[in-house]
Amino acid sequence: MAPRFQPDDTLYKRRDTLKVEYVPDEIVGRDDEIEEYEAALQPIINDEYPDNIFIYGKTGVGKTAVTNFLLNELGESADHFDIDLSIIQLNCDGLSTSYQAAISLVNRLREPEQRIAETGHPQSKVYRLLWDELNKLSGTVIVVLDEIDHITDDTFLYQITRADNNGYIDNIQLGLIGISNDSTFREQLDAKVQSSLCETEISFPPYGMDELQKVLEQRAAIAFHEGALDEGVIPLCAALGRQDGGDARRAITLLRKAGDLARTENAATVTTDHVERAQEKLEAQQSMDIMRDLTEHEQLTLYALTTLAAEDATPARSRVVYQRYKDLCEFQGRDPRTARRMRGFLSDFEILNLTVSHKQHRGQNGGTYREHELSRDIATVVDALQTTISDYGAHRSIIEYLPDSGEEFPTLR
Repeated sequence: MAPRFQPDDTLYKRRDTLKVEYVPDEIVGRDDEIEEYEAALQPIINDEYPDNIFIYGKTGVGKTAVTNFLLNELGESADHFDIDLSIIQLNCDGLSTSYQAAISLVNRLREPEQRIAETGHPQSKVYRLLWDELNKLSGTVIVVLDEIDHITDDTFLYQITRADNNGYIDNIQLGLIGISNDSTFREQLDAKVQSSLCETEISFPPYGMDELQKVLEQRAAIAFHEGALDEGVIPLCAALGRQDGGDARRAITLLRKAGDLARTENAATVTTDHVERAQEKLEAQQSMDIMRDLTEHEQLTLYALTTLAAEDATPARSRVVYQRYKDLCEFQGRDPRTARRMRGFLSDFEILNLTVSHKQHRGQNGGTYREHELSRDIATVVDALQTTISDYGAHRSIIEYLPDSGEEFPTLR
């Protein structure tokens, strides 16, 4: 009996090159930013004290890819010219405080068996350990802090950007590269931290249509066999990526998902139909993620509108949605937010493309009001809100949309 899974290289040569983590041998579509970045890194190869660099721009605009590419090139150049260079990279996702960031950097510098616990140390001790570890190095040391905006207080950034001036390090030339998705992050910093961290600022704007096409063409040439893509596939992926704010990651992921669909269907080529269906799947997943990340009362507001949709009672006026939302709160003895606050939630949902709102006019004496309806199907919303439904109870209108006919959920009414 033949194995169930068989190798299939009909479309793909190297599918892994369509992953976010892949760094190509050459970066396309970011010539101006690379030139500016190279100039900021040049002092390192001159064996001069490095500038601190702050990189900012939205998700998927090439900040991390360009940084990794240039740091690889920098390391090779340093080896060639016998420059003593250490590069320490730390992703700050999940590090909300300076204390956590400092401990993570200490542990990044230490061998696994010497790492310290994440809690229980006086702050002064943590920074003393950090300076000790940095002073064990020599030459130029570059610390790269990706997603730096996750750190919500200035202590760590103040300490590390002022370490030389304050006499904490004496054996190295320390430079910092901060990467942020939030362009306003630097404005929230203490003036001293801002002036130190942002010696050189480089902004990465969203990719334009032509730039996205270049990125996709480069990846496609590596990832797919010649002739595997129909003519309109890359332009459509680029156009949809541009609609998503010029996000290259999104466009590359879309191309990979379209390729996967075509491979699953044993198609000879990837077509624009595969791209359109892949886009629908990505949008559905994105909506699920957005809904699951809503706050408790935002989810309750969306739940209220969903029950009305299941009763075929939408578009529904704001006051009708609010009454259902109050019912859900009162059933569990929770205090509802004000009607005005709930209307704010509904406005936010429209921005997130979860709902659609219409302004209605009832003549000179009838006034103006808004009506709301879901822009996602009921089953998808119910699936995303299962935790809230489990906590608050399953409204009778959505029982049929629950798994196992709602048997695992308490019934609300």
